[in-house]
Parts: sequence; C-alpha cells; structure tokens
Amino acid sequence: MAFQLGDDDFQSMSEMNLIPLIDVMLVLMIIFLLTATVLNPTVPLDLPKTSAVINEQPPEVIQISIDKDAGIFWDSDPISIEELDVQLQQQSASGKDPAIQLRADKDSKYDTVAQVLASASQAGLSKIAFVNE
Repeated sequence: MAFQLGDDDFQSMSEMNLIPLIDVMLVLMIIFLLTATVLNPTVPLDLPKTSAVINEQPPEVIQISIDKDAGIFWDSDPISIEELDVQLQQQSASGKDPAIQLRADKDSKYDTVAQVLASASQAGLSKIAFVNE
C-alpha cells in the first residue's frame, strides 16, 4: 500500500533525506564543543609567589594483626586484649592521633575484630584502616 500522486511513470520521493540534516547537526555539535571548552568561565588571578616549603610529618601508624586463632599482635609482638587497651590509651594520651592498620586473617573470629575496634573507639582513636591483599 504505497502512496502515489499522479502517473506511475514519475516516481515521487516519499521519504525525506536525513543525511544533510545529520551532517549539519554534527558540524553544529563540533562547533558547540569547541566553543564550550575555549570559553571556560574562569576568574583571572595573579597569585602571589612564596618560598615556603610544605613539610608534612609522616603519620604514625600502628599495625594490629589478628590471626585465625584469635591472637592479637601489636606490630609483630603478641599482646592480650587488656594490654591492647592500655597501649591504645597511651597512644591516645600522647596526642599524636596515630592511624591504626588492622590486619585480620580471613578465618579470624569476628568477635576478636569487634573487641579490637571497641578498644580503639574507647581510646578515642578513629583513624582505622582494614588492610587486605
């Protein structure tokens, strides 16, 4: 069922050719992208030059490890949960605000991990990172 006007000898165009329209739109899009990147609205500033050097102190890091048998280690030294509480309180009282890297074995008990986190929280230490491979 085709649409026809007039004789069958003259074939009329029944569809609109979209190729020129697409070409024009692509050119307009390229022009828009180029002008948008060139006309980036920034405030022109002439910032002062200084000779100060930023010296950042390396943060103190405490490594606490928990093995699969619920053993707790301060760096590489075995420690009990009570001794851990005392050590964390001392670190908090020093005012250095150290970061804690908690390394727990994948087969360790969740209870031990929760106790270590509670001890750190009670000591006021909040920079805790979980280390994995």
